Amino acid sequence: MDKTETGAPVAASAAVEQALRAAAEEAARSAIDVKRTVWDVASGPLTNRANWERLRQHFILDPAVTHLNAGTIGSVPRPVLDLLGRRDEHYARHPGDPYPETTMNEARQVLAEAYGCDRDELAVVQGATDGNARILNGLELGEGDEVVTTTHECYTMQAPLNLLHNRRGVVVRKLTPRLGHDVRAEEIVEQFEAAITPRTKVLEWAAVTFTTGTTMPTRLLAELAQRHGLITVVDGAHLPGQFAFNLHELGIDFLSGSGSKYQCGPMGTGILYARNKVLPQHNPLPLPAFWPVISLWYPIEGALPPRADGAEPAYDMATFIQKTGTTDLSRAPALRAASEIWQQIGQEHIQRYVFGLCAHIRERVVEHWGRASLFSPYDDARLHSGMVAFQPFRDDALALDLAKFHEFEQRMEEEHGFNLRFTFFPVRGAESESERYAIRLAPHLYNTLEEVDRAVDAMIKLTADMS
Repeated sequence: MDKTETGAPVAASAAVEQALRAAAEEAARSAIDVKRTVWDVASGPLTNRANWERLRQHFILDPAVTHLNAGTIGSVPRPVLDLLGRRDEHYARHPGDPYPETTMNEARQVLAEAYGCDRDELAVVQGATDGNARILNGLELGEGDEVVTTTHECYTMQAPLNLLHNRRGVVVRKLTPRLGHDVRAEEIVEQFEAAITPRTKVLEWAAVTFTTGTTMPTRLLAELAQRHGLITVVDGAHLPGQFAFNLHELGIDFLSGSGSKYQCGPMGTGILYARNKVLPQHNPLPLPAFWPVISLWYPIEGALPPRADGAEPAYDMATFIQKTGTTDLSRAPALRAASEIWQQIGQEHIQRYVFGLCAHIRERVVEHWGRASLFSPYDDARLHSGMVAFQPFRDDALALDLAKFHEFEQRMEEEHGFNLRFTFFPVRGAESESERYAIRLAPHLYNTLEEVDRAVDAMIKLTADMS
């Protein structure tokens, strides 16, 4: 028995049971050994110059500008670019039924293995915005239910949260985390715990904040939520392609991720993870009610059976999310290819390389501007990421001047040939209620230590000139 939207129990209709059997048969047929492509990249550390150069040849980045903004968008390597549009061309030449392919089973299988979950829990979506909106609108939240989040969430999460507030009366409680070089994971968890009330239903946070590059203590926050019986939603836009992570081990319920940032997949791609089984060692809580709000696969009569209460899924939830009608059949395979390339190199090697670049940036920033200039964590390595945000102006008047940061970003590209960005956010306990601004660097695996050194040298020169 299941429940309708009104809460009345209903029996799954014969049509629903038939659809579920068909889905199970399709899943069984596709549970094959997916053929992997061997890409022209070397496995192993990217600090090995030969390994790095073999990878770098696949990127077509403009040599006139050094791209240090993977936190906004990455560069798609040539083998991935070559895949785009192939299926469109095929169907233009041979029009036929495209719907079987829209399940994206092979791409989902490869991505699920890369990210540490099962295919029935992972769908390819159009990006983190799409994933966040589908997750939030698929939860059973109503008038007065609370979501505890932060003021450092991306607009891709803040917008659908505000929509829930305006449409359903959901209360969105925003915390402003303390920033700086000495912030620690435990105080972030304590701040979330202090905000939980009897009306709290969801804890939401960014796996890595786009504002300051703080890696939030996701596993600790997941354990906090489990102790209080709460649903966890994570904006993981910056996880795929940057971190070696395992979705099951994180112990969360839902996560969105971008395919076009550190994963260097095509624009308009992302992932949506929806926990679809109870795994006591990672998350023993019952599965939350969840509605696949955009779905061609959802039954037109009756309702789905109850969700799983053990380690075996009751049905393939991700297929209900994935099947939305005709779709771009090139983008998911291209995202799969980007992930395969990363896995062939070794995601741990990529994370170590990117973090190494940022460790060097932090040291250079501290050496010239001092620890107090950092908005990104320094002391607690658990909170590090592949992004560093800092205050380049010693004069507080300039530190609050939006026009100065626009000028800084523009001049760094036009005069010095470096593409970076500035971010803005509230600061807890600041004397001024105005938003603070920061310069954020986000290098990636196609960058070198020499490039980030030249970028820091250029910033030192530019800040002296602008001050």
